[in-house]
Amino acid sequence: MGLRVLPPPANGNWGGGVPAGKSCMELLARLHLGAGPAGCFQSAGWSTGSLPLHHSCTADQEPPEASNFCPPAHSCNDWIGPPDRQSNLRPIVFHIPKNESPLGRRLREFRQETQVWNQQFWASQNVSFRKGKEEFIYSRLKAKGLEMKDETGQKVTLSAEEMADFYKDFLSKNFKKHMCYNREWYKRNFTITFLMGQVAFERAWRMLGWKKTKVEN
Repeated sequence: MGLRVLPPPANGNWGGGVPAGKSCMELLARLHLGAGPAGCFQSAGWSTGSLPLHHSCTADQEPPEASNFCPPAHSCNDWIGPPDRQSNLRPIVFHIPKNESPLGRRLREFRQETQVWNQQFWASQNVSFRKGKEEFIYSRLKAKGLEMKDETGQKVTLSAEEMADFYKDFLSKNFKKHMCYNREWYKRNFTITFLMGQVAFERAWRMLGWKKTKVEN
């Protein structure tokens, strides 16, 4: 099944490909992978069950607006959208089959619940990260007798060595929180993978029974 990509809207609200910036996710060794180009919803076909992530903007750039996208009525796939403003996670609009089995519904609802849980965690964590980063930069500049902006109006930045102190301190303070998140994330992914295996087996068994009935007739 081929990948179908919708073009971004004419007003450009979804943004385009902007440079990836520093974020909590990068500090956690990129636990998730991007799910395609920013600024469009794309058909995902049969997904792996993990929630895709894309680092679409720096701390000084506004993330693209989320879209109230509604998949085409004839679509039989999940659809992945542009990054959320707060979490940077790409939302998934899950396809609901007409003859969805109880097991298939359990899988879909668990994936939806996991997406909400993931969204809430990273939205909160990114707000804390950006706030802490701004406060750190402000305190360092103040100690040097500098303002946040220079005479040209440009933001004054710190060196990579200075910012490394903040990243190290942030990870140290949030170590237990990240460990708990990772533990829960792997548990959820295992459950999703297990349910997907059951759903695949159920579909194969149903197809086998349909073929057997057709042969007998």
